[in-house]
Amino acid sequence: MVTPLVAKAGRLTLALDDTPTKRYGPHVQGAGIHHNPAPGPAGSPYVYGHVFVVLGLLVTHKAWGTIALPLLARLYIRKKDLPGIDPKHRPESRTKLEPAVEMLRWARPWPGLLKVPVWVVADGAYAKKEFLKPAKLLGMTVVSRLRKDAALRTLPGPKPPGRRGPAPTYGPDVIDLAKRAGQRRGWSSETLTLYGVASLKKYKTFLATWRPAGGVIRVVLVDEPTGWRAYFCTDTTASVADILTTVADRFSLEITFRECKQVVGAGQQQVRFLWANVGAFHVCLWTFTRTDAWARGREEGDLADRSNSPWDSPLRRPSHADKRRAWRRALPGEAIRAVLRPGVTEAEIQATAERLLSLAA
Repeated sequence: MVTPLVAKAGRLTLALDDTPTKRYGPHVQGAGIHHNPAPGPAGSPYVYGHVFVVLGLLVTHKAWGTIALPLLARLYIRKKDLPGIDPKHRPESRTKLEPAVEMLRWARPWPGLLKVPVWVVADGAYAKKEFLKPAKLLGMTVVSRLRKDAALRTLPGPKPPGRRGPAPTYGPDVIDLAKRAGQRRGWSSETLTLYGVASLKKYKTFLATWRPAGGVIRVVLVDEPTGWRAYFCTDTTASVADILTTVADRFSLEITFRECKQVVGAGQQQVRFLWANVGAFHVCLWTFTRTDAWARGREEGDLADRSNSPWDSPLRRPSHADKRRAWRRALPGEAIRAVLRPGVTEAEIQATAERLLSLAA
C-alpha cells in the first residue's frame, strides 16, 4: 500500500488534522460546541458534536493522484466538557497537540522498518513547540503553515574565539516576514503541479531560526492572488517544490474527512457512550482505508461502470462510493464462485443462497 509513495518521493508522508462530527442530544458523552471548519453558505460557524484528531498516510496513485488513508484517531474533548462525563469513563484533559504527538510516537518504528524518512504535514494550528520539538526528537520532518507574525531570527554567527559554552542556536537579528514579502526583489518563479493542475508560483525562500522548532527551518513565502502566505519545513535541505507539493497534498485528508462522513457514515452512529463513539469512528476510518487498498491495482472499468449513466464523464476517476459498490459486487461473486466446484452438495448451495439473499435484503 505504501510502495507507490516510496517509489515516487523516497519517503513516507503523514498528514495530521482534526475534524468535527455532528452529534445530536444532550446525553452523548464527550460532545460539545466546536468551531465548524466548513459551515457552507447557510451553515453555523459552530457545530455540536465530537472532534477527532486524525493521522493519515498520503499515498499516490498514477491515475487518482494523492489520497489520504486514515490510520488512527484520538478524540479531543474540551476541558469544560469533561465534567459532563461520568468519572468512571472520564478521560484526562489534553490539548489537541498531545494526542497528535502520541500518534507520531505510534508511527515511530516505520522509518526503521521501511528504511525511509518520514515527513509530517499538518495544519498551522499544530505548528507549536509542543508538537514540533517532539517530532524533531522522533526524527520526523514537519511541514506546515507559518504565522505571518512568527518570531523568526537570523542564522547564528560563528562562536567567538575563547567564548565558553555551546555555540548559539538563534541569530541576533529579527526577521520581519511582512517586510520580506513586501520587497519586490528576491522573488523566483517555478511551475509546479499542485492539486492536479500545473501552475506558476512566485516565491521566496530562505533559512531562519525559530524557537518553537528548536533551531533552523526553511521558510517559503508564496505570492498568491489573495496575498502572500508563509510555510516552513524543518528539513533545511528540502526544495520549494517538495514543500509546496506536500502542503497541497494535505488537502487530500480534508477530502477523506468528507467522504468518511458522507459515504462511509462517520459520526452517524446512534451511540452515546464515549468509547463506543471512538470505536465506531475508527471502524469508519479503517473501512475507508481497507476499501481503497482493495481497489488499488484494479482497472477503473471494474470499479466504475458508467454505461448506464451516459451523462457522466467517462474520464472521471472512481469515487470512494464507486469503490465501495464495486467491492460489494465482488463479495457475492466470490461466494458464488467458491461454491461452484465439483462435488458441491445441495446443502452448501442452499446455505450460500440464503447468505446472499440475506445480504441483498
